[in-house]
Amino acid sequence: MQSEQYDRQLTPSQKKAVSHIEGPLLVIAGPGSGKTRVITYRIAALIDSSVLPKNICAITFTNKAAEQMRQRTDALGTPTGAHISTFHSLCVRILRQYAAQANIKSNFSIYNDSDQTRCIKQATKDCGIDKKNFPPSRCLNTISSLKNSLIDTEPFEAQADDFFSKTLSKIYNRYQQILTENNALDFDDLLTKTAILLHKNKTVCSQLSNRFKFLLIDEYQDTNHAQYTIAKELASAHNNICATGDPDQSIYRWRGADIRNILDFENDWPDAVTIKLEENFRSTPNILEAADKLISKNKNRKQKVLIPTKPKGHDISVTSFDDEHEEALGIADQIKKLIKQKTTLNDIAIFYRINAQSRSLEEAFIKNKIPYQIIRGVEFYNRKEIRDMLAYLKVLANPADQIALLRVINTPARGIGKTTITKVLNFAASHKISLFDGLKKVEQISSLSKAPKTKIAVFVNMLEQFKADSSGKVGPLTERIFIESGLQNSFKAAGSEGSDAIENVNELINAIHAYDQQTEEPSLVDYLQQISLFSDTDTYDPSGQRIALMTLHAAKGLEFENVFIIGVEEGLLPHERSADDDDELEEERRLLFVGITRAKANLNITYARYRTIRGQFLRTIPSQFLFELGIDITPSDSELPEDHHDDGYYYDESTSQLPPQFKKNQLVRHEVFGLGRVQKYNDMGENSTATVKFNTGHIKTLMLKYTKLEKIKNL
Repeated sequence: MQSEQYDRQLTPSQKKAVSHIEGPLLVIAGPGSGKTRVITYRIAALIDSSVLPKNICAITFTNKAAEQMRQRTDALGTPTGAHISTFHSLCVRILRQYAAQANIKSNFSIYNDSDQTRCIKQATKDCGIDKKNFPPSRCLNTISSLKNSLIDTEPFEAQADDFFSKTLSKIYNRYQQILTENNALDFDDLLTKTAILLHKNKTVCSQLSNRFKFLLIDEYQDTNHAQYTIAKELASAHNNICATGDPDQSIYRWRGADIRNILDFENDWPDAVTIKLEENFRSTPNILEAADKLISKNKNRKQKVLIPTKPKGHDISVTSFDDEHEEALGIADQIKKLIKQKTTLNDIAIFYRINAQSRSLEEAFIKNKIPYQIIRGVEFYNRKEIRDMLAYLKVLANPADQIALLRVINTPARGIGKTTITKVLNFAASHKISLFDGLKKVEQISSLSKAPKTKIAVFVNMLEQFKADSSGKVGPLTERIFIESGLQNSFKAAGSEGSDAIENVNELINAIHAYDQQTEEPSLVDYLQQISLFSDTDTYDPSGQRIALMTLHAAKGLEFENVFIIGVEEGLLPHERSADDDDELEEERRLLFVGITRAKANLNITYARYRTIRGQFLRTIPSQFLFELGIDITPSDSELPEDHHDDGYYYDESTSQLPPQFKKNQLVRHEVFGLGRVQKYNDMGENSTATVKFNTGHIKTLMLKYTKLEKIKNL
């Protein structure tokens, strides 16, 4: 890759970012600005400047993005050897190499969401705590936040000063003990243990820093504290860190992402060069203008503009519907029109704020015979028969994985019941050995009769034979397990339901054979690592002729000719939890910004006047974001419900008269909801809104020109 090629294929700002070699670099890359191109060309440019490929480490956030980056780098004719992966994959590699220094075993299992839930339930039970008061999801979310903030069990126990924290500290401690007993790490452990290792072990940090002399981090705005620490430690010796991202696309605060990491980059690296990529090669000017107007309302950002390179296109369409069912049917009608215009289905996507919104769309598409796919994470890998097969593989890779072992020990049924398993568990616990070692010593368990001992011996012998065949390619081993474990015959005996299971397992085996063919050195541990780090967008298949349905969060990194964003209403987008939190509100605005900028040519936004929410058919109001887009959505008289006065909404035809202004904590009365206090007032002229917490406990964001909200004196 020579400089003349840069001139032909890169914009001036892209070329400047690509040509920067030594020292810290911050690239603020707007949506559709060629961010991936800059990173791949930068890798090529570094190698052209005599940097060895093995000294380059490029990190991104999804397997799909990493694979795309590898393919683009190869297409440039760049010598191989640069490390390109996700943060989690890099951490797995580091922890397996430096397992002893991290005080773990190198063949550790990586526990997914369902595995973690089983562990947290067991931890709660072991602590004698009622899971009704400490639900598994809440405990796991809090523990995840603690880990991402690098707060281990001991410091958390020391700082716990209330009932919830003290109780959670016990659960956290026991949860970590269970992971250790199973030689397992959860997703957060991969990051936190690596961050702690690099921070505390300067020898390891120095070795890795010398190996990765140039660090390139994509989507820097989505890094959490642990990832930030890893990056800073790896780059501390040479300062050759290139962070690429966009504060306006930071949408993962709920899972620990800290927008301050990118906003404060120049403070962390005072010598940093900052380059903005503002040209947009994806969307029409109409779409970009609206996106710019929307995101300009945020305060936590770095100023930039979206410069269109495409000619003017269609206006943004905003459509209101009576309810979510009419909304879904209306979208189906619009899609049928697009199909008549020869639009391919994989050029169409529908985004929504929460997964529950897909149900009415699915019903409408089935009724209208419109093919679709829902991008909803790793559902294939959560099917029982797939989890059973993978559990066998996990036990072979890590015999200490008790959760996987308990899953397969009597699957299919082989006469090893709960009573027998309990006796083996008690024996293993009393001798301080793993369950697998307890099974191997079953002859020493005096409380067991000959029959269960024989069955266990047969089971252990089968696993040992599988293990002897577990090096190299994974496909043949998986086929052997499917047949010799008895799973295949058990499915055959189950009729039509079993036939579906067999098809699914065959699909898994085909995928594993593909892994074997595409991987230079296939291994069981590597394969299990890859599927454990599978993400939502990795499941998207752009080749099929199907419409894509997904949440706005899953849409990150994708683009489509035609985009529908549905349910743009107060309480949904922005989500109701942002009602009294300015930072949450800004994140919701960024989320819509991301959705809008996925559209290349046509953007359709919808909202419903009524929507079923948690089983209740409720009146809604348009999102304040619609007005911030600069789009006029003033309803006509025919669009308003006949009883709009009765439910507290009205339309003020005198648009020149601004709604009343309110102050925070102002006491108000609503005809339907009663007394409440204003939590936040958004002054947007005739489109002003007030967020009110009513004495009933409900929090409502009300558009004042539609709502009779009476100011009253304090009682």
